Amino acid sequence: MVDQVRLFVVGEGKAVRDLHRTLETLFEEDGYPIALVELDEAADRHEISIYADAEDETAEERIRSAAPDTEINREDLPEIDWVTASLQGLKPVRAGRFLVHGHHDRDRLQANDIGIEIEAGLAFGTGHHGTTAGCLTVIGEIIRRENPRWMLDLGTGSAVLAIAMAKLTRRPVLATDIDPVAVRVAVENARLNHVGDLVRGKTAVGFANNAIAAAAPFDLIVANILAKPLMRLAPEMRNHLVPGGSVILSGILQRQRNAVIAAYVAQGFRHVRTLPLEGWVTLHLKR
Repeated sequence: MVDQVRLFVVGEGKAVRDLHRTLETLFEEDGYPIALVELDEAADRHEISIYADAEDETAEERIRSAAPDTEINREDLPEIDWVTASLQGLKPVRAGRFLVHGHHDRDRLQANDIGIEIEAGLAFGTGHHGTTAGCLTVIGEIIRRENPRWMLDLGTGSAVLAIAMAKLTRRPVLATDIDPVAVRVAVENARLNHVGDLVRGKTAVGFANNAIAAAAPFDLIVANILAKPLMRLAPEMRNHLVPGGSVILSGILQRQRNAVIAAYVAQGFRHVRTLPLEGWVTLHLKR
């Protein structure tokens, strides 16, 4: 049974962004989700998707009225129990000693594993992505060599990385995110993983939070966000890190690697390692 359809168009530059704003207004009263997704950063190419009721015979006509010369594509979306489907697709992921898993895969844990349990309904990044898995691998290596005492997970999402640091060190971790919902999820996930007393969640844009200022300087900062924000944050990363401290950066495409490294080298950082995984890279740099 088809419950919903996805109607989508592809465009470039200012024209596609203007069309996105027009369609948001056009479908505002319907309450249909509308998404603008980047397909190609260099070409400034984006895809607009509108998730409409399958029975709405006017949705495609309204899109055409706003974009008469644009090809409109259609994808039928059958009615699915998304929670069940997500749980079925949430396979355990191993990164070093860490095993990220759902409740249904607790029995996959081996004797020396450090389990991180994340449920599909509480997931803002579950470890099932090259950036998170890369960070987990590098976290394990740095903690083994450097034994950090004060740690920050900047842009924590589900708190997978904060939980990993807390479990491995049994020391406090500050976990921040721009989204207050993500922070609530992060705190709940920390409790689920028995490190609720170690992981403290705070809503913050970048480093703009009194809790960050009070806890700084850190021995280790992990930030799995996006390349451009990471580049802008390079001076503040330096200011909030002890001399000799480490940063782990991810959310970086391979083609963005050199630009990110250059931004940090300009702030006095030294590049230690690049870990490529699934088209992404995770960087380890030291102040």
